[in-house]
Amino acid sequence: MNWEPWTGCYPVSDGCAYCYFYGPYSKRHGQNTVVKTAEFDKPLAKTAKGAYKIGSGKIVATCFASDFFIPEADVWRREAWRMIKERPDLDFLILTKRIDRFPVSLPNDWGDGYENVKIGCTVENQALADYRLPLFLSYPMKRRFVACSPLLEEINLSRYLDGIDHVTVSGESGREARVCDYQWVLSIREQCAKAGITFWFKGTGSFFRRDGEVRKVNPFKQGSVAKELDINISDGKKLF
Repeated sequence: MNWEPWTGCYPVSDGCAYCYFYGPYSKRHGQNTVVKTAEFDKPLAKTAKGAYKIGSGKIVATCFASDFFIPEADVWRREAWRMIKERPDLDFLILTKRIDRFPVSLPNDWGDGYENVKIGCTVENQALADYRLPLFLSYPMKRRFVACSPLLEEINLSRYLDGIDHVTVSGESGREARVCDYQWVLSIREQCAKAGITFWFKGTGSFFRRDGEVRKVNPFKQGSVAKELDINISDGKKLF
């Protein structure tokens, strides 16, 4: 289940260069103005009979077509937090490349975090892992995950995995996508295994190197190709 309270975005780091939403070859290219959407109040929307349209127990991928912590949404975010708190029966999944804005974007009653919110920090290379993850780990939150997406090089996360619940990895999609190397993926998987946390290889990306050979992968098959490799580490629950 997706919830896009606002749309529009612009590059903030290297992983944004060929964004599949707003990059130079995407349908939304040039839509850099951040605007509120018609589904802003989706978590509280009800049927004619008074039931919530989003049923209890759902995972709600929040603002994946923009960034929840983008500065232009500061005023709207206050109301978004209120709706999130009003639906403790839903799990809100928030992924960001702007984790440095986390402290200035919190509701007054955040405390050490809401139980129904999972915050994900995106890192695409070692330099950004070394910058973002120490900040990420220093902020108050109850549930954290890391998304190496798009994975652009080998990354060592070992020193940051204490306090992380889960790691997701995926390659870059699109006609100008950079290569994702299977050895980089396996390295992160090994780090997760040693740390005792779950791992999900979500997608290969458009150009996937394995055993020295680069394969072009159809965008609709990147998830299934990754799944066929059978390298996920699960605790028996559904992986993100």
